[in-house]
Amino acid sequence: MSEALRTDLYQLTMMQAYWKSGHKPEATFDYFVRKIPAGSYLVTAGLSYVLDYIENLHFEDNDIEYLRTQGFNEEFLDFLGDFRFTGDILAMPEGSIAFPLEPIIRITAPIMEAQLVETYILNKMNFSTLIATKAARVVYAARGRGIAEFGLRRAQGDGHLEATRATYIGGCTSTSNVLAGKIFGIPVSGTMAHSFVTSFEHEIDAFRAYADTFPSKCFLLIDTYNSIEGAKKAVIVGKELEQTGEKLQGVRLDSGNLSELSKGVRRILDDAGLGYVKIVASGDLNEWKIDELMRKGAKIDLFGVGTELITGRPAPALDGIYKLSEVAEHGRHVPRMKLSEETVKATLPGKKRVWRIVEDGGFVKDVISLDSEVVDNAVPLLEPVVKNGKLICNRPSLVQIREIAARNLAKLPDEYRKLEGAPVYPVELSSGLTALRERLVKKIRLEEIGLKI
Repeated sequence: MSEALRTDLYQLTMMQAYWKSGHKPEATFDYFVRKIPAGSYLVTAGLSYVLDYIENLHFEDNDIEYLRTQGFNEEFLDFLGDFRFTGDILAMPEGSIAFPLEPIIRITAPIMEAQLVETYILNKMNFSTLIATKAARVVYAARGRGIAEFGLRRAQGDGHLEATRATYIGGCTSTSNVLAGKIFGIPVSGTMAHSFVTSFEHEIDAFRAYADTFPSKCFLLIDTYNSIEGAKKAVIVGKELEQTGEKLQGVRLDSGNLSELSKGVRRILDDAGLGYVKIVASGDLNEWKIDELMRKGAKIDLFGVGTELITGRPAPALDGIYKLSEVAEHGRHVPRMKLSEETVKATLPGKKRVWRIVEDGGFVKDVISLDSEVVDNAVPLLEPVVKNGKLICNRPSLVQIREIAARNLAKLPDEYRKLEGAPVYPVELSSGLTALRERLVKKIRLEEIGLKI
């Protein structure tokens, strides 16, 4: 199915205005994030969707027919019938660490093409990056304990698939989402609901029924009535499994004082010789609650995180934007920038690159430069992914993207990963970019008062 209409109407109306006026310069746009909702860094995600979209971008007959009902010019519709993306794209690989104002994706194409793809890029990159970053924070808080994503029932409609994929990139170990497991190859996990337990007359009958059905992967939900008593019944079932050559895999706590309950349950299991049984905790968890549990010495081996993770709470959206930085026509490359009374909303002009200085295996600082500049002893972060409309990059698997993210996060100094009070990571502007920005600001300000330079 064509994704061409997954766009805002004004992209198409601007396209028709460009087309009718003959204003068809080559344009460079940057996708970047102004402000990070929590913490100091981003884990980029969503590029795979963008590349699929670019590779297959076209208007089908029924797309054209719908646009006809919206009053678009017939000759323009004929143009759309043959439309393909022909530009160039540079991007940070999926799973990269990015910081505010850094171009994460750079698009250079005829302005109509670059304009059309804006909405799709924002839609995919903003959401996936928001959730991957949230997942990385949750994983960090868990201090090496596994994180299972349990968010499908609280996800925003069909966004659950993109969100689950992003949580895996961010470091989650599994998902309860069976469809995501099938599509993406993410390990699936789950235990049982309270309804399963309460449907039986006795709690231990529910445990035995489940253990009999899944003897090699049995997890028991023990907090339906009383967590401590539930743990004692789990011991009985665990011993019965041992007699058949199997082992109880784990027990889950979903309510109550998880720190104290986990310690009590751990003692019960250990005293019974079931030290191998894992304790899973869930129940409206987030990175701050998990961090508190770990600081209190909770005996939890695995956390199940749902609502707060799959929705990116408390941030409803990521402030990612797509801004024009250069136009080129008749051999002239003209940098563009937006000024604003709000300093944070001003943009950086010109075609740019991003560099990272790494020392002793750790990130030190980043530099945003003009495309023509080279930063010594630094690694370029933007890589060519599309040339003349054709994909030219290797497409890593989801597992490989997850590994890329893990390696990058390991290189980010711990101070920048703090859940609260993380310092701002140093991102500098090169001398050339600084001079260009100052020159353009001066020019724009003078033109505002009627002077030409």
